[in-house]
Amino acid sequence: MARPEKREFEQKVVDIARVTRVVAGGKRMRFRALVVLGDRKGRVGMAIKKGADVSEAVKKAATAAKKNMIRVPIIKGTIPHAVTYKYKASKVMLKPAREGTGIIAGGAVRAVIDAAGVSNIVSKMFGSPNKINNVKAVFGALQSLKVPKPAKTNSNSKS
Repeated sequence: MARPEKREFEQKVVDIARVTRVVAGGKRMRFRALVVLGDRKGRVGMAIKKGADVSEAVKKAATAAKKNMIRVPIIKGTIPHAVTYKYKASKVMLKPAREGTGIIAGGAVRAVIDAAGVSNIVSKMFGSPNKINNVKAVFGALQSLKVPKPAKTNSNSKS
């Protein structure tokens, strides 16, 4: 009996859209997929790709997302500090939360935060409802996080 293989990354399809292009013979239909990939341990990636059918677009996006990974600093299940980031018309605010709060986030933000492995966070999206721009705004916010340096204890200080 073959047991299912354990995948390295958890994949989440955030958005699928049917897009058409007008060519000489008429209209050519394709599918665009926005995929978020994460290992739930601080690594997350995203990509948008098009394909002739939905499965091809998702597969292409997942492959591209693996090459486009970022590391998210997670301290005690949350982010180190509050951050606000603007990408085009989308603005996202991420705030650290106490243990037990859970993920308080909407659609596109929730997908990215969950895939990254952050378990306690409060977020708010402002501006555009565009999923692609919202995901890019979250990625920008996560990349702008700074890891606090541990406080030094100076044992040989002069008194």
